[in-house]
Amino acid sequence: MTAVHVTEWDDREGTAEAPPAVFVHNIMTWGDDPEFGFAWQRPLAAGRRLLLMDRRGYGDSPDTARSDFEVDAGDVVEVLGEGAHLVGHGNGAVAALLATARRPDLVRSLALIQPSAFTAAADRPVVADLLARVRSGVRGGDVTPEQYLRASTEGLGMRMPEPTPRRLRAVDTSMRERPVWEAEIPLEPVRDAAVPVLVICGTWEDAPAAYREHVGLPLVAVAESLTDSLGGSLVRLPGYYPHTQRPADVNAALRDFWDTRT
Repeated sequence: MTAVHVTEWDDREGTAEAPPAVFVHNIMTWGDDPEFGFAWQRPLAAGRRLLLMDRRGYGDSPDTARSDFEVDAGDVVEVLGEGAHLVGHGNGAVAALLATARRPDLVRSLALIQPSAFTAAADRPVVADLLARVRSGVRGGDVTPEQYLRASTEGLGMRMPEPTPRRLRAVDTSMRERPVWEAEIPLEPVRDAAVPVLVICGTWEDAPAAYREHVGLPLVAVAESLTDSLGGSLVRLPGYYPHTQRPADVNAALRDFWDTRT
């Protein structure tokens, strides 16, 4: 029994054994969310068990006063059990990196989808600019979760998902989440353990201009930096939300990555 909720998908036929895959989501979402989560990765359950973790304060996991990547990393280690492939997106990729650094022996492979690991790529000018901007900014204010959701989607030229109670709870947790730019991410344990690493990012050409400039370009720089630092492989796909906009391509990349490391 884990401290967080885990959605389990297993659509295998027969008794074929393969290590499971653990997925860790980004902000404003939860494990099996079709908008921003991993619902479109369900076809991968035909080959192995998929374990979709809801971080604390999201989905069906318990409330938390403040979501924290260090706590999430501990939860990820628990969900890994005796070993699994690990996939993280955005802020969830930060937790996945921290979990891998703590217990590389439990991670068969690490796949990072547009990781928000900005501090691990602070030497890149576009990332340094982002860090300076967010660290000097003012957080909080009298903003409701629905207003925050609207500003984070429609305000950047994207469609706003329906503001259901489940969505607004996830947004409220995201608003209080410990900033990922406070994360100190040790890459040496991951590199020294020779954990296989796959990094997936969008090309961002068709993203709304403000979103591309302020978020997309730094995320691409982080993806490139981590690929270099960890000796990984980089997959670039059209769009700016790969696993929901290009699920077939992402699923194929993950399947091939796992199948050569089982």
